[in-house]
Amino acid sequence: MRTQVGIVGAGPAGLMLSHLLHLNGIESVIVEERSRAYCESRVRAGLIEQWARDLIVKVGLGERLQREGLLHQGIKLNFGTGLHAIDFVGLVGRAVTIYGQQELVKDMMARRLEADGGRIVFEAEQVSVHDLDGERPKIRFRQEGRPDEIECDFIGGCDGFHGVCRPSIPDGVLTLHEREYPFAWAGILTESPPPDEQLIYCSHQRGFALFSMRSPNVGRFYVQCGRDESEEDWPDERMWEELHARLNGARPLMQGKVLQKLVAPLRSFAVEPMQFGRLFLAGDSAHIVPPTGAKGMNLAIADVLVLSRAIAEFYKTRRTEQLVTYSQTCLRRMWKAQRFSWWMTQMLHRFPDESSFDRRRREAEMDYVTSSHAASMTLAENYTGLPMDI
Repeated sequence: MRTQVGIVGAGPAGLMLSHLLHLNGIESVIVEERSRAYCESRVRAGLIEQWARDLIVKVGLGERLQREGLLHQGIKLNFGTGLHAIDFVGLVGRAVTIYGQQELVKDMMARRLEADGGRIVFEAEQVSVHDLDGERPKIRFRQEGRPDEIECDFIGGCDGFHGVCRPSIPDGVLTLHEREYPFAWAGILTESPPPDEQLIYCSHQRGFALFSMRSPNVGRFYVQCGRDESEEDWPDERMWEELHARLNGARPLMQGKVLQKLVAPLRSFAVEPMQFGRLFLAGDSAHIVPPTGAKGMNLAIADVLVLSRAIAEFYKTRRTEQLVTYSQTCLRRMWKAQRFSWWMTQMLHRFPDESSFDRRRREAEMDYVTSSHAASMTLAENYTGLPMDI
């Protein structure tokens, strides 16, 4: 099989890259190890920054998002002195949208397969990438027991943190940056209305908590827990008890049927550069941010927007400047997102070795952020998404 761009991974990054390339008249094939049903049901974060929402609508993927997405004009911080609103629209003139990642994946799948006649190879086995530093890199895989190969000009490595693309880069090329946080989030998806129409971030003496929504009648709630804990350590009764305690009466909290439960350790991870030869890493294959700053999917979309522009420029003019500077462009934005996500995480969480000085400093930081117009504006500017040229 021959195509212009081979893409490994049918998550938001791979699907968006394929769609953007299609709009520029560039052929692509996506290779995905999972089934279509799995990809469309995989529940992940769902907060979309203003610029990303605008892009999704502009490129024709936003019909259902505009109809069903929940527009959030701010967030609320809940700590010792009560509930404090951060008005994004009033501060920076932008908002964020809550729309489940799996819903966006469904929209992009339908567009690629039904409307645009795109090619996605599902349930591919033994996926590998080869000849990355040549002019004809290849993706090899098996499907229904038969070997197959895609020869292409470029490969988009959009296969996530555990994918095959990043480990295929030769030793000594990549520099890894990593931080593991000494806690995790225990989370539930529940059939119950959230306690507020906006997200509530809580910093409590028992630990952090987050109250968010997936719809007016479905809530997504998290509590800080130990890094070595599991779902079995968090029966429903304990989860609701902690959520009530950490919300601290700021809003009434209705309990409902728990639809999903998980425990996710927090980490920061990044590699430099994000490219080797004709392989370009994008999204979680290149970087992971703690979910406190809600940057994961937005960074993935930013990566593939930069990459699609670079590839389009190559086919239009044969110039490679944008391809050569792909990593530099993406990393500049990525490190700002890492900084913001780390900042939110350290401000709102209790660390196991935290001293009284550390605790009081964090409290002062939250007080400053919520009482200073300049500090609130900085939070709002980063949370709603920096412009793509920053």
